[in-house]
Amino acid sequence: MKFREYEAKQIFKDAGIPVAKSRLITKPEEAKDACAADKVVLKAQVDVGGRGKAGGILPADKNNIESVARELFAKKIKGLAVEKILVEEALDISHEYYLSITIDRSAKRPVILFSSEGGVEIETLARERPEALTRVNVDPCFEKLPDFIVRDVIGNAPKELGSVVKKLYEVFVTKDAVLAEINPLVMTPSGVFAADGKIILDDNSLTRQGISENRDLTEREKEAEKHGFSYVELDGSIGVIGNGAGLTMATLDIIAHYNGKPANFLDVGGGADAERVTHAVRLVASMPDVKVIVVNLLGGITRCDEVAKGIIAAGVSQDVIVRIAGTNEAEGKVLLEAKGYKMTKTMDEAIKAAVEVCA
Repeated sequence: MKFREYEAKQIFKDAGIPVAKSRLITKPEEAKDACAADKVVLKAQVDVGGRGKAGGILPADKNNIESVARELFAKKIKGLAVEKILVEEALDISHEYYLSITIDRSAKRPVILFSSEGGVEIETLARERPEALTRVNVDPCFEKLPDFIVRDVIGNAPKELGSVVKKLYEVFVTKDAVLAEINPLVMTPSGVFAADGKIILDDNSLTRQGISENRDLTEREKEAEKHGFSYVELDGSIGVIGNGAGLTMATLDIIAHYNGKPANFLDVGGGADAERVTHAVRLVASMPDVKVIVVNLLGGITRCDEVAKGIIAAGVSQDVIVRIAGTNEAEGKVLLEAKGYKMTKTMDEAIKAAVEVCA
């Protein structure tokens, strides 16, 4: 789950990382009293990257702050309405740095990323100028960063940054984060400040962090969670339902192999009954871009006749192409055949047929 900038900065402030004076507003009329500084920056609080380039960050002063706020509230930033704005004191920036901590999954430990070229898209920097990005892995046994690691991170950069590196690592650990990022981390005549902030929590830690609901979930993702499905939304047009993570992932891989685009990953799990399958099919069918659904299930503890009953009960408008094999396979195929559903003997055949529907 993502924290918005104003939430991340409060966490930074509580951890002792300097941030500019600011106030959150929800309507233009609140802007005038939001910040006493002569020059301010208004920042739309929307969960998208590239917010600045999309017009979501605007400068203002005491004379025009309300009109600028009104302009920003009227915008959509990459399709998202602006409902909250952070009004922040403008900083006198002399240099920008990049600092983040995330998980290096190949090394199975945290990695600190640092660059003396902040304020840019880090993916672009890593691709075009990898030598400008320092990467330092951290042994997960460290709850606090030792000084020698801090020195490896900041190199010849000002020593004041070392304190921020240490404190950001403490935030990363205590908040069960998968990402804690400051971009840019800025140097000013008054010292170092986190000019922006991003924290993403591990969804498995929400209860431990005292968070009752993952607000980042879409309505379909909430529905999937309610039924206990493993579900991920993608951007294609071929809906996918499988049982078992391996089989479902293999289905996605073969769709890509045949130049198709999966719309989702949905694993109904083992022993799915008719009702569970019905919920799964309707959930996938509710995705607006889905043109066809591939149901690829192997019957072990899952009975193929129950799968067939669930597909039929779902009654969705899209084509449903079915590959089932295993327990009660013959009975399931009889039920589906009677209703005119397309069935294939192999996973390859089912996927080829689905790709043809979307061609």
